[in-house]
Amino acid sequence: MAVGNYNWNWGIFSEPVSTGEPASYLDWMLAGLNNTMILALASSVIALLLGIAMGVLRCMPNRILASIGTVYVAVFRNVPVIVQLFAWYFVVPEILPTGIGTWIKQLPSMTQMMTLSVMCLGLYMGARVCEHIRAGISTLPRGQLNAATALGLTLSQAYRYVLMPVALRLAVPPLTSEFVNVFKNSAVVSTIGLLDLSAQSQQLAEYTGQPYESFIAATLIYIVINWVVMIVMHQVERKTRLHGYIGSK
Repeated sequence: MAVGNYNWNWGIFSEPVSTGEPASYLDWMLAGLNNTMILALASSVIALLLGIAMGVLRCMPNRILASIGTVYVAVFRNVPVIVQLFAWYFVVPEILPTGIGTWIKQLPSMTQMMTLSVMCLGLYMGARVCEHIRAGISTLPRGQLNAATALGLTLSQAYRYVLMPVALRLAVPPLTSEFVNVFKNSAVVSTIGLLDLSAQSQQLAEYTGQPYESFIAATLIYIVINWVVMIVMHQVERKTRLHGYIGSK
């Protein structure tokens, strides 16, 4: 089908790649999708665990502990993610102790890029998760913590058994947007050569001369991924919603 001077060819995905490897252009796209999923899911786990820990630290009465969380957020939230990615890939291996830096640089190229990209996105998104967790804790009445400590619970026990179960539920709605964002932010890794979905779609366009099909396909895949994430998180929100709080029904 021709539109203007452009010849559409959706069958390009079933054609073998011109590099001679035993794969089709669809295989390229699926390989990119696989890398995107691994990157986003691994980064989300790091972001969630680190974000919860730092969110709790920011609410601690100890100024030193609270300052650690504040500095973490100030550094990783306020620096553009692409700048952080370049720092992780080009700078961090050089400033680490020689043995560790050499080990990282000797990793297979794809493993090295994936590992550093996961760390970058995990810490960047973790700073955003941290703020949602802090906001969830700050929303709770001060009396809850006082009541918990009055019953003999230590500060850590009060957070673990009283405050965090509620704060995490309150944080589910904003965390939904963060889990969606991690898939979108993962596209920046193509700048260091990691073949994620966006990089593979660009490579397909360059090899085939069919950019519309390539980028439309990538766009639709991103839409489907984010749609699935939103459906899953909506179900989590519905199951964990607390009646009596803002946003509950």
